[in-house]
Amino acid sequence: MPYSHEITEDTMDVERDVSQAQNDRDTVLFNASALDTITEHSREADGSLKATTNGNPIDSIDPSAERRLRWKIDLHIYPILFVLYIFAYLDRINIGNARIQGLTEDLNLYGNRYNIALFVYFIPYIILETPSNMIIKKVRPSWYLSALMFGWGIVNMSMGFVKTFGQLVALRFLLGMFEAGFLPGMIYLTSMYYKRHDFQLRMSIIFFGIVISGAIGGLLAYAIAGLDGQFHMRAWRWIFIIEGGATALLSIFAVFLIADWPSECRFLDAQEKVLLSRIIAADSTAEARMDTLNKQAYKLIFSDWKIWVCSLANFGLGGAPMSITFFIPTILAEFGWTARQAQIHSVPIFVAAAFWMLFISWLSDRSRHRYGFIMFGFVVTIVGFSLLLCQDKLSRDVKYAALFLIAIGGFPQIPFTLTWLANNISGHWKRAFSSSMEVALGNISGPVMTSVYLEREALRYPTGYGTALALTLLGGIAATVMFVGLLLENRARDAGKRDHRLHRPAEEVENMGDHHPSFRFTL
Repeated sequence: MPYSHEITEDTMDVERDVSQAQNDRDTVLFNASALDTITEHSREADGSLKATTNGNPIDSIDPSAERRLRWKIDLHIYPILFVLYIFAYLDRINIGNARIQGLTEDLNLYGNRYNIALFVYFIPYIILETPSNMIIKKVRPSWYLSALMFGWGIVNMSMGFVKTFGQLVALRFLLGMFEAGFLPGMIYLTSMYYKRHDFQLRMSIIFFGIVISGAIGGLLAYAIAGLDGQFHMRAWRWIFIIEGGATALLSIFAVFLIADWPSECRFLDAQEKVLLSRIIAADSTAEARMDTLNKQAYKLIFSDWKIWVCSLANFGLGGAPMSITFFIPTILAEFGWTARQAQIHSVPIFVAAAFWMLFISWLSDRSRHRYGFIMFGFVVTIVGFSLLLCQDKLSRDVKYAALFLIAIGGFPQIPFTLTWLANNISGHWKRAFSSSMEVALGNISGPVMTSVYLEREALRYPTGYGTALALTLLGGIAATVMFVGLLLENRARDAGKRDHRLHRPAEEVENMGDHHPSFRFTL
């Protein structure tokens, strides 16, 4: 049964009763006067909240209190987002399952029509990601993300009733429109709750759901196939109706389960919110803020080479997972397995990639390093695609192993590049723009990869594998440029070569984000 996947990013806000101008993970969730007020009320009840100096809490933070808070946040944020994103990806990829359950024959999806149906999804998906993050910043994430989910669930369910190719394309466009804001919004929201080097593993938990949905979707499609002919409807229609309906139903409950911005969330009390603000402040540089979206802020955002280079790395390294997620059932079928055998054989690939991604993300957070792990995946992916390009004399088992290499090397790259950029961006507004920009630019690999696996090249797919290999090489080069640039910039700041920026007007110094000389980058 065929599939489709992609990958993509999100962040948080501040309590309006205490502050109306505060919205930044790096501005520490509360303004100074509000923080003083809350601290006064909570100091006696929480031993982890120490005295304050000049209106700001001093740096000492009880490690055990921090650990308890982090665990509490984990339990309230990630289980529901993990489940929701599994549903999001099931709805995105189930056109692949439907393809081999009669969709192709009923809607005449021959030639490049299937590729067009995949391609059109990315048009609104790429265009709307950044505007969506501008909206979520001003509303409650629980309502906004749930509304998006309800919308795409209804759209996906409606695909079970289409009669023509044009109707399918129109609904795929709407699906991309509703799903566009979900991943960037999630990344934006969750990054506001964690220190920079606690974030990689947690990002990978979300993407673990994406990868594992490949396995779950195949098993679901296998089961739903048994409904073929029920109420005179083909199995492919039931795939859309059941999975889309389940998503819409879940979105109603999600309103009450998704966390809001830290200052608005219901699961943290006032003391815990103060402690969280202090933890985030200690992790980042208090001076590296961007609270005001003005001409200077726009200039710093759009002229920041890190955003463009890391987005290029995301774009290039995303070619491998795009290949796996959209076409792996078809590729496996070309290896000589039946459709049902191909579906079952796809499951171990997704499972292996998912657990490997969690392990390597844990190592990355422990070492506080990103680049080396990205390049390891780069090499493994290159080997996998090289084997498939030279597959004429290879056995089916070797070609099957090559798919494992591509999945293991490729799937971790998306969360790694997303987290790497998030680690190196400071300031609420800059974080909102950069996360959505990277996801949007990185997802351009989606329409590229959906267009190069050509039906006439079935069995060998030289254009598809060759393009994926070229994109992977491009991504590896971009990641290396990112690493060298960050390394040199850290050295320049250590040597005081950026201190001249402190002589600018105070309003500029206080609103320059990671452009501030005190900020240091994660390699």
